Amino acid sequence: MRMMAIAFQETAADCNVRRKEGGLAFRPDDPDELEAAVLACARGERSGLRVIFDRESGRLVAVAQRIVRRRELAEEVVQEAFIRIWTHAHQYSRERGSARGWIYAIVRNRALNLLRDGGREEAVDDIEALQDRDHASEVMAAWQMLDRDSRLRECLDGLEETRRSGILMAYVGGYTHGEIAGRLRLPLGTTKSWIRRGLSALRECMS
Repeated sequence: MRMMAIAFQETAADCNVRRKEGGLAFRPDDPDELEAAVLACARGERSGLRVIFDRESGRLVAVAQRIVRRRELAEEVVQEAFIRIWTHAHQYSRERGSARGWIYAIVRNRALNLLRDGGREEAVDDIEALQDRDHASEVMAAWQMLDRDSRLRECLDGLEETRRSGILMAYVGGYTHGEIAGRLRLPLGTTKSWIRRGLSALRECMS
């Protein structure tokens, strides 16, 4: 990760120039802006990769570490994942899920591949099940930790439970729409529709 951070630092000045000139301008924790960062990578703009690194690298390492159990291996996983994000950004499609879900899926898959490559195939199924339980708990904890007097908490509380869960899974847990459909036991089209309508209701409530 340190080597990757150094490489990204070399592009920081370029990123700042782009922002000042009216190029990419990213807002923290905005899923639309994370999608813009992936699309920037697809166009060969290093500023997009820098934004993804700044926003998500710490959480991505934590996700990888829950799978491989060792910090140095988790950092290796994330470094390789960022290379894949950069080289495969053109394959991202919003029709298949959120940009955040796409990024986190790359990290999870690379971590599981590392276990398989290391001859620990027998542990993969158990770790995947443990990861799912841990990840689901984190998603719900993020919602419950919101200030009860906050507008976001109030608006989330006002959503129907399944729609709220879908939004949290997508934008907190980083699940793809397909993964969410499987966990909620709903058709993929229904899941996408519910998340889209839930987000619309959430934005209306927050405005």
